[in-house]
Amino acid sequence: MRGTKNIFLVGLMGAGKTTVGRQLACALRLPFEDSDRTIEARTGVTIPFLFEQEGEAGFRLREKQIVDELTAGEGVVLATGGGVVLDADNRAHLKGRGCVVYLRAPIEILVARTAHDRNRPLLQGTNPHARLRQLLEIRDPLYREVADVILDTSNRSIRVVVRELLQRLDRYARLRGD
Repeated sequence: MRGTKNIFLVGLMGAGKTTVGRQLACALRLPFEDSDRTIEARTGVTIPFLFEQEGEAGFRLREKQIVDELTAGEGVVLATGGGVVLDADNRAHLKGRGCVVYLRAPIEILVARTAHDRNRPLLQGTNPHARLRQLLEIRDPLYREVADVILDTSNRSIRVVVRELLQRLDRYARLRGD
């Protein structure tokens, strides 16, 4: 894919940002970063522990610093946390520093994909389906605001998703004249 220096993946938890991002980075021969994993590596603790100790607000401050740093370079595929778009500065960095891909899937698929994952502090309540629906209602307009490409990941293999994404990114670069 010509021209686009960075690719940033946004979307709700379970949409496939990390899985797709790794494969996309491999296909493009670019380094892969995951903002949540970077936060965990730097703090030495898990995201759920950070939420427990610092609350969501504390976590979001750490996320903001990491996103600013990881989006500042060139030539990276970055999987972001699902709530990254809640912060206006994050949205500006994503939109201004690369091509933003919104990965999406229906709530039922997101629930199935995240059902056994205990590393999702926002889904630890009694009704993950309702919580995901609530998060989507708030975040979908923000994902769409920053997105250059929107791609549905439901009921498709990673290989098919990555192949389509590569085609869409190439088309995006050509339209921009890159």
